[in-house]
Amino acid sequence: MHLYLREHPVRTLLLTTSSEDERRGCPRRALIFRAEGSKAASQATVEFVPKDEADFSNIIRLTARQVQGCLGLINIENEIFLAVVTQAISIGNIRPTAEKPEEVNRIQEVAFFGLNTSRYDDLSAAEGALPSPVHLESSEVLGRESQYGYSQAQPSIYEHPATAIVSLFTSGTFYYTPAPVWDISSRLSQRIHKKGDTGDSFASFDGRFVWNEYIVKSLLTFRERLDAAERDELDRCQFILLAIQGYVGTYTVTLPHRPSDPNPIVATISLISRLGWKRAGTRFNTRGVDDDGNVANSVETETIFSTDATCMSYVQIRGSVPLFWEQQGLQTFRPTVQITRSQAASQPAFDRHFEQLAEEYHAIHAINLLGSRENEATLTDAYAAHLRSLRATGGIDVEITHYDFHDQVRKYGHDSVTEIRRVASIRASREKFGITTVDSNGDAIITEQTGVFRTNCLDCLDRTNFVEDILSRTALEDYFMQLRPEWKQSAALWNCHRELWAENGDALSKIYAGTGALNTSFTRTGKRTLAGVLADATKSVSRAYINNFQDKAKQVAIDCFLGNLAGQKPVSIFDPIHDSVRLALHERLSEYSTMRYITIFVGTWNLNGRNPCFPGYFPRRPHSSKFYPKYEGIITSFNRPDIFVIGFQEIVPLTAQQILQTDPEQKRRWEYILMETLARRPEKRADYTILRSEQLVGTALIVIVKSDSTSNIRKVEAATRKTGLRGISGNKGAVGIRLDYHDTSFCFLTAHLAAGHTNVDERNSDYRTIVGGLHFQKGKTIGSHENVIWAADTNYRIDLENDVVRALATNDEIDMLVAADQLGAAMNSGAAFVGYEEGPILFRPTYRYNLNSDEYDTSEKMRIPAWTDRILYRGNNLDLEKYSRAELKSSDHRPVYALFRAEVRIIDHAKKAALQKQLLKTITATGVGEKLDEKLTSIHLHAPDISDLPPPSSGAADDWWNGAGHPNGVFHPSTYDMDDTQRAHTNPFDSRSSSLHSSPSTSDDELYQKAISANAAPRKQPKKPPPPPNRATKPSNAAEFS
Repeated sequence: MHLYLREHPVRTLLLTTSSEDERRGCPRRALIFRAEGSKAASQATVEFVPKDEADFSNIIRLTARQVQGCLGLINIENEIFLAVVTQAISIGNIRPTAEKPEEVNRIQEVAFFGLNTSRYDDLSAAEGALPSPVHLESSEVLGRESQYGYSQAQPSIYEHPATAIVSLFTSGTFYYTPAPVWDISSRLSQRIHKKGDTGDSFASFDGRFVWNEYIVKSLLTFRERLDAAERDELDRCQFILLAIQGYVGTYTVTLPHRPSDPNPIVATISLISRLGWKRAGTRFNTRGVDDDGNVANSVETETIFSTDATCMSYVQIRGSVPLFWEQQGLQTFRPTVQITRSQAASQPAFDRHFEQLAEEYHAIHAINLLGSRENEATLTDAYAAHLRSLRATGGIDVEITHYDFHDQVRKYGHDSVTEIRRVASIRASREKFGITTVDSNGDAIITEQTGVFRTNCLDCLDRTNFVEDILSRTALEDYFMQLRPEWKQSAALWNCHRELWAENGDALSKIYAGTGALNTSFTRTGKRTLAGVLADATKSVSRAYINNFQDKAKQVAIDCFLGNLAGQKPVSIFDPIHDSVRLALHERLSEYSTMRYITIFVGTWNLNGRNPCFPGYFPRRPHSSKFYPKYEGIITSFNRPDIFVIGFQEIVPLTAQQILQTDPEQKRRWEYILMETLARRPEKRADYTILRSEQLVGTALIVIVKSDSTSNIRKVEAATRKTGLRGISGNKGAVGIRLDYHDTSFCFLTAHLAAGHTNVDERNSDYRTIVGGLHFQKGKTIGSHENVIWAADTNYRIDLENDVVRALATNDEIDMLVAADQLGAAMNSGAAFVGYEEGPILFRPTYRYNLNSDEYDTSEKMRIPAWTDRILYRGNNLDLEKYSRAELKSSDHRPVYALFRAEVRIIDHAKKAALQKQLLKTITATGVGEKLDEKLTSIHLHAPDISDLPPPSSGAADDWWNGAGHPNGVFHPSTYDMDDTQRAHTNPFDSRSSSLHSSPSTSDDELYQKAISANAAPRKQPKKPPPPPNRATKPSNAAEFS
């Protein structure tokens, strides 16, 4: 097929069948793409038309290469690109004896062509191409070729924004199936089951493994809207491709024959590895599990052995240890493993992972190849503990075998690892799970595999591939023993098998770690040689460099292609029906979602490098409430906040040694103290667990949540940003932790900004550095969250003389001090913390005190007291209930805390899907003589239906508002009542004919009553800050704290 461009009147790309395609039986068709008007950055128009009906005037060919198909449409930097495969090579036929050929192609080159921009056009690449497909090879067209001036075309001077994505696809690890299309994303048994159900590979592919699902989704939706005949023609043209990443290899071998049968047996042995994309990424950037149960480096590998009589399939899976763990910072040959969540916080995701595996594969037997070194032993212990908990709940029964690969090789050599198949538990599962066998004549399943081995090491590369090779060979040997025992002696067959697994190991390792796999020399030859040892050493050094210095850019490219970047919009195809439904769903959000309130306790404390004491950091109910009757209700609620967010600064002394290599022991001590404090609180009503903690030298952030709410929290991530010495040193900087509580996002930050009374500009600069440079995964920033809370030592001071500040503080003249506060001035001028709020400051300055004293600094420096420790917040759904300080005296700072009431949204996705289906059905339902196009044209979602409004005023005495029912325009709607959900999104001017704002079952009377109630409902008053302090009363003291 060919790709053409027409610039005028609207930039248009035309993908057409070629004469060669048509000779093979493809219909003469064209797929036409245009950007859609004002939504050109996110919406396109697509047409599928007969080639003869397309307009080929004034077109040029964009590439001289034959286009193999389209991967989809992607939005990069607010510009739409069409991704096409421009070169591919054939791998071979996986099952030559199947009813239809199962050919596989490997992608060699891709190109991204701008749909709404010509900036990146490289017409020099199309030099010599024919300008028109209408009368191919005609002398008229050939004679016109020179008028397009291909020889004068110049390549684009701009760097293409998809360059990094192009590099991913030119790595030789992406595959698709040419016509006739078959589903390469599904294993053999599933393909056969699906073929009986739908027979449509586009409708039944395995969504875990189709890597271009995000960018091809809109085209698949477009395909579904075509009628059956057009859909069949589109498929035959193969304009749309589905691609997997991983490895595909195949060999044809001749097998020994029986003496009674002189005809040799020709067989095909193939290997397909499908890499999952749902937690895709590079080695040090993507580890462990996410909250949805997806693990890093998740691969399904299928061994297929096919003859003209039967076909055998054996499936194994691999994946990272399904815990929350990371390897941060500069990693060398013994990278440090950090488990980032407690067992209580990570157990829900762990359980989800194995529930998904059990649903897909039935029985699971995990093989853990981690060793006894400190890092790997920590993961092994945590893995085993989580598995015990999973079994204790009576859920899925997962077998596990711990096998120290390195220890076995160290003692007995690589040859000894082959004995893993004879380990009693593994042998029992092999016999229990079996294999899948299929009759080649008709694809009838004879036996079906009933379970899988899930193998892991640290990276799930070298050791994992080694063991999977052994299990694959064992499965083939078991199959041959039942079918033709003499095939076990085929040297040619086992040479092919070894080569397939060696190539598989290299391919998967290059994807995840950037180099080929270790141990592949042994896999290929069965021997460990000096050359192999040296090659492995070279690969290890290369990995260390690539993983530390190159993989971050590669990770961004992967996230961009998969649509994971924050704020990234998918390209939709102009479709007034579905656009109307999407807008209606947004307007009716309250119908499929609910709101609930949670309580968040936030605290910040600069510890001055002091060792932990055992503080009663959290406010609690005093033994007698007579001292603080006005706080009694709030203090009671402190017994069970849903989230505790505790920020520390100077958790360790800021020495050169700590800056170079931070000691995490102090953070661990504080975590223990906080959890003990919570466990021993009087009237305890909830258990808590540490959800996530993170440290940057002396700055640390700890998030603690109710144990029973961990299943409601997802996408927990931590990030840091240094600001000391212009971003080089971590003595100053910030730590952030973000999470989604149900369907509402939160970002919590603690920071330590530049010190010094006059260094206001440096503090403002630190703030801007943090906001601009602290990034979470997939492009998420601080500003991309709905709710943001800072709990920090901001170091802003009070611009008054020392004696004045001390006198005002002693006399509790807080207002005059607040007026001279540097942070308030910075916020008012827009220099820092723009858009943030702070509660009224009703307490004395929190810095600087003599240790264990209520007296401000009397040292030689005599620092001016200030509110360095602050809590600021931004979010429409955050209500501040209390803002105060705690009288803990072991540091030169006093802790500051705040209590928030936050509203979170819970979306019922089943209700949303049902409403979406109902709206779609309503919109597309046409009455007698009514045309759908006319109905869609009449839809105006942004404007109310005014057909039922009263006539305009005429100035007459009998004006419509002056009737008997409402004299003098007075209307009394008190007889109607509504709840907040109904009131929130009801439009009193919607007519019955508007199917977008009401379900089809809603009557006119109901709509009328809702409209009346909406007018009658009292409006929600804007949030008010807490009342100002009574200056006659001094701020509260330490009695309410323990």
